[in-house]
Amino acid sequence: MTAALIDWPSLVADGFPFPGHLPASRLVDELAVALVSTDPGTRDDGACTAAARWIREGRLDAVLEELADSAAGRFAHPEIQARAFAPLIVCSVLTRAAGVPGLVSRQAAEHWYAAFSNWYPEERDTRGWDDSLGWLHAVAHGADAVAAFAKVLPHRRTDLLDLCARRMTVPQTAYRYAQLEDARLARAVVRVLQAPGLTSEEATGWLGVAAEALKGGGPGPVPVWAFNTFATLQSLHLHLARGIADEDVPPHAEAVAARVAELLRLPYYWLA
Repeated sequence: MTAALIDWPSLVADGFPFPGHLPASRLVDELAVALVSTDPGTRDDGACTAAARWIREGRLDAVLEELADSAAGRFAHPEIQARAFAPLIVCSVLTRAAGVPGLVSRQAAEHWYAAFSNWYPEERDTRGWDDSLGWLHAVAHGADAVAAFAKVLPHRRTDLLDLCARRMTVPQTAYRYAQLEDARLARAVVRVLQAPGLTSEEATGWLGVAAEALKGGGPGPVPVWAFNTFATLQSLHLHLARGIADEDVPPHAEAVAARVAELLRLPYYWLA
């Protein structure tokens, strides 16, 4: 199967008209091919943008689970652009499912979560941008999926917070967050903290992962992973202080911000 049945550049130029002449199952296959393409024009500007729009509009309601199943399978794909764009499709499906209950089963969402949680903290190619492949943004795209999972699987909220903590403290990285990955992670954390029923201990407990990772740090150059952790914590503190537009401040924002400030005093000892 190739993506030849859809001329992606023409589709983009025409404003993403829905290809109603294609059976839904065939369209799932076409998207799957395009979403692993090394050409950012096909993968990002074309297939990913089109899929997000068509899912949001309800055009793909009949094949939502198939779309997300296909995307979840790409978390184990050998090529980074395929893995990095998989969470965006899962995110779009979950967002649609949250708005229209009953479209996807809880069992399916749990299956996608299992695949995602195995991939997200373990992904080693975290580059935001590649001059040939275009946007990759595995950290940021994964963060968007975290927030979507919190809406559909609210009982996973503490697991999702832990995933974010593990993602930002991964020591095996040479990539410093340069494309606002820290802000996307912080936004995801704030949205998970909005999930109802969290206790103060649950809202702050995940920060123990960062505290443990930073334990024993001393003089010398800041490791890349520690820089990423501090950048994310700074961004989180700002998000907690200012809030997200059109959303309430999380119930335990003050307690989380206080714990974040404690961790930030490790590098910024002059903080009040």
